[in-house]
Amino acid sequence: MNSISYPVFPVQCDIRVRQGDLGRNGAVSTVGMARWLEDARIRVRLSRFERLVDAGGFGAHQIIFVSQRIERLAPVYGTHAEVKVHTGIRRIGRSSFTYAQAVFSRGELVGRGGATVLNLGPAGPLALPDELIADLTELSVPDSSGTENRPGAERQKRDHYVFFAPLRARIGDVDINQHVNYLALTTWYDEAIAAFTAAALGADGLVPDLAPSSYRIDYLGEVTYPGDYEIGVLVTAFDADSVHYELGIFSGNTCLGIGDGAGARGVLSARALGPGGPH
Repeated sequence: MNSISYPVFPVQCDIRVRQGDLGRNGAVSTVGMARWLEDARIRVRLSRFERLVDAGGFGAHQIIFVSQRIERLAPVYGTHAEVKVHTGIRRIGRSSFTYAQAVFSRGELVGRGGATVLNLGPAGPLALPDELIADLTELSVPDSSGTENRPGAERQKRDHYVFFAPLRARIGDVDINQHVNYLALTTWYDEAIAAFTAAALGADGLVPDLAPSSYRIDYLGEVTYPGDYEIGVLVTAFDADSVHYELGIFSGNTCLGIGDGAGARGVLSARALGPGGPH
């Protein structure tokens, strides 16, 4: 694991590890770590902007997710683990801003991630008010992410994917914005990888836990309830230890989100991971 002896980000908070954060091996899952990152973001105080909104100085708006990243770097076991999440702002745009986050356990770097959010009004994106920009500037950290390659347009086409897992939205997935919550959608990608694994192994029942240890997810449209959806899966690369996936959420031919994941290969054969997908 990676150690660090001083705080890098301006906001730090302790995280309580819950049983539901743990995966089948007793260590935090990628979805569980995503919950920790969300918990830390919720605790970030934007005092000037909050006062502006409370005084009625900023009209109707929503802060919506554009993308998120999660990467588990080392296992964190059990509900008694000591966990701290550091949070800062690495990029401020006209209508959006991007969080940078790091997860530590007993001083060791065990995960990292972030999220880009958009300030949206009834007619479209809204410029960030000066008060919010001032709050975000105080939380700024150096942007060390480099140039990020945007997914190509082919990712939004059904014929890009070789395997599909059907999923039905559940009422428990719906959040205050009346659509399927972004963290619930992360579990859908896990579900699609499990279905892919089952097909590759020709297995029924519980399959090996090969869920990705990292995700980059872009949200393109609303996933609503009720609704039947399909998750497209494509293996883009693999080696002796790991597999890299491209994923997409579809309603009919409409793509509502795309993701990139990387996880353990386990017992998956080269044939199953080849261009034609599971046979």
